Amino acid sequence: MKISERLLCLFSGQIEERDGSYVIEVPEQELQLGDIDEEHSYRVAVLQSATDTTEQTESTSTSTSTSAAAPKPESTADRTSTSTSDSLQPPVEEGETRTVEIEDIGDQGDGITRVERGYVVIVSDADKGERVRIEITQVQENVAFADVIERIDYYE
Repeated sequence: MKISERLLCLFSGQIEERDGSYVIEVPEQELQLGDIDEEHSYRVAVLQSATDTTEQTESTSTSTSTSAAAPKPESTADRTSTSTSDSLQPPVEEGETRTVEIEDIGDQGDGITRVERGYVVIVSDADKGERVRIEITQVQENVAFADVIERIDYYE
């Protein structure tokens, strides 16, 4: 799956109906990382999950608004040393191996799995439901890429 270098965040979510509108919640962590904020508009790509039968990939423009009750995310300069701890770093490192289950298939046929805090790992040459041992080959702030090094029998 090809991911643009301009990608600011990547997460999974569900569309919910609220007061006659449909909403996809952005995880608070994405605002805390500082790449996105409430005062800007962003292009949002919606990728079909392997189980959906709706339209394939859509791209739309969305705007978020700030309300008086909504706290403004901290700027990078306002963060304390505790907020820049390991909790804001990707939970994987290049060269690391893990055993994972492929949860979904991306638009270009690559496997998708999630690890700690919902961090997305895109796995080449993997099928949905497959258990595999992977090696992390590339880590970005909001997504990592991995290769399969071993396919594991589901009953092991």
